Amino acid sequence: MKIKYIHRIILIASLILLATTMVAHAGDSYRVSRVVDGDTIEVRKGSITLKIRLVGIDAPETSRKKHMPGQPYSQQSTQTLNKLVLSKTVDVKTYTMDRYGRALSEVFVDGSNVNLEMVKVGLAEVYRGTPASGQNLSPYWNAEEEAKKAGRGMWVQGDKYVSPREWRKEHQN
Repeated sequence: MKIKYIHRIILIASLILLATTMVAHAGDSYRVSRVVDGDTIEVRKGSITLKIRLVGIDAPETSRKKHMPGQPYSQQSTQTLNKLVLSKTVDVKTYTMDRYGRALSEVFVDGSNVNLEMVKVGLAEVYRGTPASGQNLSPYWNAEEEAKKAGRGMWVQGDKYVSPREWRKEHQN
């Protein structure tokens, strides 16, 4: 029993070490191989695949169950991110790793901040949890306010809008 516990600790420590050595740094370029949802992508560089959570934003939640629609605007959010980044070369600025081993990063296509663009078009809100250390969220808050006023994307729902954070709480298994 003790040996299994030690092996688990060694495995976890090894995975953490591997993840931190694979973290993208400012200016690193990758090719986007997959769009998971409206705020998560996978990128590749050679034999390295890295899962990236777009830092500073929270997009409507997709369903984890087949044939379920998920949160309103989740499919539009995923499709928009897909159009912005899939199969493109992106520059990545990583702030830290999250508890799931994803790099919390700002992603840029041709110098344009994709994270911020998702907020501008109304298909993501500013992340309501603890912000990444060093990230300036002022442009994000301004973009969200502008998208709300214009009724873009998910903001057209008005009073019926539910934040992704609240939606996750209500729909946990």
